[in-house]
Amino acid sequence: MSHRENAVPLSQLSTGRSGRLAEIQGGRQLTRRLLALGLRIGSEIQVLHHRGTGVVVLHGGTRIALGGGIAEKLRVVPLDRRAAAS
Repeated sequence: MSHRENAVPLSQLSTGRSGRLAEIQGGRQLTRRLLALGLRIGSEIQVLHHRGTGVVVLHGGTRIALGGGIAEKLRVVPLDRRAAAS
């Protein structure tokens, strides 16, 4: 089963949950902007809180605020910490 099959939009990940970035459904400019922020395919992020339609995430000790449009274009695979701890 592909990781993309389990992926959901970042905007749907609940506060406090973590996920691994699986897909960027945007163009080259969005991908470059995310790379400049340190986000790339495979990056692990945690949702700190939702702010309107946007979301604030934690990645590598850095808080990053993403607008609702971008949060919809980022597909993440939710991580189950209980399975990772086993």
